[in-house]
Amino acid sequence: MSQAHLPHDDPAPVPAYGRASLADLLPSLLVRLGVQEGLAALALPSARRYVLLLVDGLGANLLMRHASRAPYLSSLPDARGPGAEPFTTVFPATTPVALTSLGTGLGPGEHGLTGLYLRREDGSLLNTLYPGDVDLAAFQPRPTAFEIAARAGVAVSRVGPRSFDGDGLTQAGLRGGAYLAGESMGERVAAVAEGVRRGRRSLVYAYVGDLDATGHRRGLDTEAWRQELTHVDRLVEQLSAALPADAVLLVTADHGMVDVPIDDRTDLASSPTLDDGVEVLAGDPRALHVHTRAGASEDVLATWRAVLGERCWLLGRDEAISAGWFGPTVAAHVRPRIGDVVGAARAGLAVVDSRVAHPQILALRGLHGSLTDDELLVPLLVARRSTS
Repeated sequence: MSQAHLPHDDPAPVPAYGRASLADLLPSLLVRLGVQEGLAALALPSARRYVLLLVDGLGANLLMRHASRAPYLSSLPDARGPGAEPFTTVFPATTPVALTSLGTGLGPGEHGLTGLYLRREDGSLLNTLYPGDVDLAAFQPRPTAFEIAARAGVAVSRVGPRSFDGDGLTQAGLRGGAYLAGESMGERVAAVAEGVRRGRRSLVYAYVGDLDATGHRRGLDTEAWRQELTHVDRLVEQLSAALPADAVLLVTADHGMVDVPIDDRTDLASSPTLDDGVEVLAGDPRALHVHTRAGASEDVLATWRAVLGERCWLLGRDEAISAGWFGPTVAAHVRPRIGDVVGAARAGLAVVDSRVAHPQILALRGLHGSLTDDELLVPLLVARRSTS
């Protein structure tokens, strides 16, 4: 990973945009499939058929620490070969941002979904996971890799819960091709096996969210989470066994996760010092977009650094953009969605505003979003048909 060298702080890790990030994965597959010309950022194995499985919340460090509970996954090699640069998600390391970067091949600064909560022009907050009647495709009109591949004659299938078909996040970053619904793990394996055999060239995207949900509810240092990891391990083995001989399975994740005790949350509602000058807190509990009142940004940044500086990387908007947190390019219309002050929490910190945050968010034990290795590093593993 590259580093943002900041005079007031130790270096903050930066996603490996353009070299080894989640945003580079599907564009590299399009090159391998002959859909796009040029050099692929990722040196992936060649194939006519690909299955891309995204396991929500499967951080690379988590997998390494719990290798004994996931023996099959832990036996798989890096898809790029030995000695490859660590593979990263994007910032914020959170599902709606990461999945939109995956689907579009763009950094958050280009596709415009910059956090779980976005501050809209009227000052209200938009939950990008549950946008209600807001059309997220209007926030992200750029074509997705699935749309591009389907137009080029690749048989594209997307596999996941039925409720995800046509929902806001799917429309924003993952639209294109056919949707094959599967509620159970068995249904999803069967759907993947069907989709990957379609056409002369095929691309199947499959999503599994139970590991992330368990981590959020129960925390990571629990038998429930470890049991869920074992279920994921078995699923990956079943998927590899279901592949045709000319297909490749790639396994990755949108982010890792860390445990943050419920009583170790900083709440703006009970912290008038931090709340002073703040218009609204957007983003995620560990990836903060602090939107300030007019003329207050410098004072807010100074105050937050004084109070939280040892527990959180804190930058002004222009600093965060220059440091590359949101990718190599930030479009003009995206800049206002980035906080006047941007924060990336270190271990053991979350910042919330209980006056506006959903109670479900306040109750989560496992969290993510920041630039720590536990959240930023994700696996990129490869498997072919298993005979076991």
